[in-house]
Amino acid sequence: MSVQADFAAALSAPGGACPAGLRTWNGSDPARRFGIHRNNVIVSRVEALADSFPVVQSLVGADFFQAMAREFVLLSPPRSPVLAGYGADFAEFVAAFAPVAALPYLADLARLEWLRVEAWHAADATPLPPAELATLLARAESLPGTSFVLHPALRTLGSIHPVVSLWAAHQTDDPKAALQRIDLACGEAALLVRPALAVDVIPVAPGAAAFIARLQAGLPLGAAIDGEPFDLPAALALLIRHGALAGIRAAEDGR
Repeated sequence: MSVQADFAAALSAPGGACPAGLRTWNGSDPARRFGIHRNNVIVSRVEALADSFPVVQSLVGADFFQAMAREFVLLSPPRSPVLAGYGADFAEFVAAFAPVAALPYLADLARLEWLRVEAWHAADATPLPPAELATLLARAESLPGTSFVLHPALRTLGSIHPVVSLWAAHQTDDPKAALQRIDLACGEAALLVRPALAVDVIPVAPGAAAFIARLQAGLPLGAAIDGEPFDLPAALALLIRHGALAGIRAAEDGR
């Protein structure tokens, strides 16, 4: 490995040897200084995860979360110097983390929180002008072959667990009381949109979430409606209301 690779690997190896070739300005042992730096790096990564997954942390407690996050940090170093984007694989880690096996909803809750991070940092887009949308809707014969360009910040999530309710409970003044009213056996689906300066997490029917995901994948309206029954007018109205439709593309455009 290169000197840089050796240095990076040593940062994720607590108790490991100091990289060869390090020197200090006053001739003191570099191992101690490197150990401090390594600890600071690990702590900063754990803190970044805590910022991205506040509800997960609240559910398991700060001390437990820090221990769990530290395990993740040691296994999965960042791929980018931008720590705001660190944690994309955290939900998969949580799903396989044996100490939280008694909380089967925790991994999907982590997925929801990560989708919020993605939505927050996604590109901006101008919603489809109402006049253009009205013209399209007036041509009913062309609708089945029309694809919608959705806002880059839009995300969907389906879960067999009540992830939307669990997340929403922690946005209240009394999360403990709100949690007691949740049926943990009830699955939920979420639509995440960012119409302005905040990410909204909206509960939707599973069929509507799947429909929106198919639209996002580029399927035309006629193909996207196939699947679990849902209220199509309500789903389209929801997307329009939150500025989630950013454009249209007719089938003959070929783009």
